[in-house]
Amino acid sequence: MAKKINIQDVARLANVSTGTVSRVMNNKPDVNPETRERILRIVAEQGYVPSVTATGLAVGHNHLISVLVPALTWPLIPEMMLKIAEIVEDSPYEIVLYSISSSNHLSDCGKVIDRILATRLTAGLLAIFPGQSAQHLTQLQRQGFPVVLIDDQNPPVEGIPWIGADNHGGSYKATHYLIALGHRRIAYIQGPMKYKVSRDRYQGYKDALQDAGVPLDPALVQEGDFMPTGGLHCAREFLARPKAERPTAIFAASDLMAYGVMSAAEEFNLSIPKDLSLIGFDDNPSSSHMRPALTTVQQPCTAMGQQAIELLLQLIKQSRMDHHQAYEIEKQILLEDTPRIQFPTSLVLRDTCKKLPKRVAHVTPIIAKT
Repeated sequence: MAKKINIQDVARLANVSTGTVSRVMNNKPDVNPETRERILRIVAEQGYVPSVTATGLAVGHNHLISVLVPALTWPLIPEMMLKIAEIVEDSPYEIVLYSISSSNHLSDCGKVIDRILATRLTAGLLAIFPGQSAQHLTQLQRQGFPVVLIDDQNPPVEGIPWIGADNHGGSYKATHYLIALGHRRIAYIQGPMKYKVSRDRYQGYKDALQDAGVPLDPALVQEGDFMPTGGLHCAREFLARPKAERPTAIFAASDLMAYGVMSAAEEFNLSIPKDLSLIGFDDNPSSSHMRPALTTVQQPCTAMGQQAIELLLQLIKQSRMDHHQAYEIEKQILLEDTPRIQFPTSLVLRDTCKKLPKRVAHVTPIIAKT
């Protein structure tokens, strides 16, 4: 079997440096046309296939962007990743994906991050819904390593660029809308309270009740897990109560949990929205196709993913400038004026909510999107 040719072989045959070969393979403009043609001819003749690892080490550049996500079954992760991958495809980088499930210990999260850096090929890190693992990223940022967070931070991380959605405002709008329809017994199914997004959404629910003069009933609050089984379990507990104690509406902190509520309502022979109004959160692609179509809070995941990866690519580019210049830029951007971009959420009205009879809705509904 013939020996596999490497970048050093191509450089020797073309009588140029490995850096020049790398620039040609990455379609950089600063190469003499005759030299470029000679290198490409040798590459074709020798059947050279560039190695991401070898090229990165040869020119001192890393060509991978690490993306850290929770379980891939989480809602909105696929939608967000499609946009991120689309943008990276037009850059000189490739994505390597790491998944950390919520059951992993913090020490495991730290080990995953250590493995990402140990490859020496990672140019930057995008962490999506990092939760408690975000605390491991602070040291990376202090060392000048490009890091961007999308949404959840627990505990909040200072100095790292952040892209998120207005979880509090979206939850407030949803609860306010149900109150405007005449509902007072509004049950709430939380997401796991270890996540900041869950706490923000719960606070929006509480604030809307308080502003409308509706007392908070702790018996109408259950903690779920963002998944259909969690919504099903919590809804069963609510709906098994005597009719006078049942909620007239349920607000689930994720669309997947709202799907579980739909299943529970069917088990109890209750019709949505005739017997029970329902609102979700996220606006998953499936929500408009449910029967009935789910009223929900939409967060712009595509726009969030685009903003985050474009910001990370910008930080990576800046980190590769002259050392002194890069230091000054990083100090200015990451420490003095760290980007914190919050996208608005909107209420999408569909078919799962109904105005209560014999009640006068005295609150004007807040509707951002129909």
